[in-house]
Amino acid sequence: MLRRVLQTLILGVCVVVPVAAGAWWVSLEPGYVAGHKAADNAERKLARETFWTGLPVYVRIFKQESLLELWMRRGQKWQLFGTFPICSWSGRLGPKLKEGDGQSPEGFYTVAKSSLNPNSSYHLSFNLGFPNAYDRSHGRTGSFLMVHGSCVSIGCYAMTDPGIDIIYRLTEAALDAGQTMVPVHIFPFWMSDENMARHSQSKWIDFWRELKVGFDVFEADRKVPKISVSPKRYVIKTPG
Repeated sequence: MLRRVLQTLILGVCVVVPVAAGAWWVSLEPGYVAGHKAADNAERKLARETFWTGLPVYVRIFKQESLLELWMRRGQKWQLFGTFPICSWSGRLGPKLKEGDGQSPEGFYTVAKSSLNPNSSYHLSFNLGFPNAYDRSHGRTGSFLMVHGSCVSIGCYAMTDPGIDIIYRLTEAALDAGQTMVPVHIFPFWMSDENMARHSQSKWIDFWRELKVGFDVFEADRKVPKISVSPKRYVIKTPG
């Protein structure tokens, strides 16, 4: 199992690594067990018709906690569909700055139908669209940053295969049903006041304060914020 050598995933941006190279990524243990449990719970919700395929989807990622939340909108109300373990992400807390730095990105991204890859070498994947307008305004570079399966990665967010099966299926169904873009908001950690204070000496604290505005909008009203970019800053508004 540990003989697997480094393999390039699309221009060397995300690479599969053997477990022995674990310093490069963060792993949940036991990832596959947790992934199966999350996927089984999700399937039960669909079977009970609590939720159904085709509803609009919103995704939040919390890097430090290694968790992905998938929300769905019934009528005008967003409800949490499920929380899935992230098997691996790479680098440290903080944004991705340049191609090859091994960082998983943070910020506000969107997934279009063209971003989906059902034939991924890593089970299933969708492209986050890095760099977005904010990243480009800060000179950040990189490409083909994904959420995908197979559980190991550098630069991407790797899920369990059972987890990505559900996440991909519901994302694809939402786009097929008319949702133009699926928002994917990636935070360094759960953005409570306590956590912000704990990280107040980080060089990224000003950037994280920008992200926290978007986090707070959703936490207050369960409305996905509208995101735009004005010279080098995120502009975040509560939907009307």
